Amino acid sequence: MAIARSFRDLNVYREARETAQKIFELSREFPVEERYSLTDQIRRSSRAVKAMIAEAWGQRYKAVFVNKLDEALGEATETESWLDDARDAQYLSTEDFDALDSKYISIGQMLSRMIDRADDFCKHPPATDYRAIPRGEEMESTCEQSSSIEEFFA
Repeated sequence: MAIARSFRDLNVYREARETAQKIFELSREFPVEERYSLTDQIRRSSRAVKAMIAEAWGQRYKAVFVNKLDEALGEATETESWLDDARDAQYLSTEDFDALDSKYISIGQMLSRMIDRADDFCKHPPATDYRAIPRGEEMESTCEQSSSIEEFFA
């Protein structure tokens, strides 16, 4: 089974991307006076989640990987806070809020599991230059644990 060719193969990245797009679409309806506060902030934090996941994937030295995933987790939590504000101001329906909040809870759980299992994603020694490793070799080393980390990939 071929897994781990790209950050785009990660379920958590796909969920974060989809959810950020949903926030973008819903925030188009926020009042114009929120443009430079709530609208910009919720869009920025929701997009930062997926960007941090991509950055973690590109730098799979364990300390950096964990740090970037932890930053993604922080951005997801920040997004939940902005969702609270949008709900409190009645810019989001209860249904939309519940769906988005549930997604961010799930994203946070996936990120936490990835942090806890960082060794499964960071197979090479700290001095490894991942850009120099042919993709096939990287896939082989990552696929060694495919049965135990399969949940993370689409």
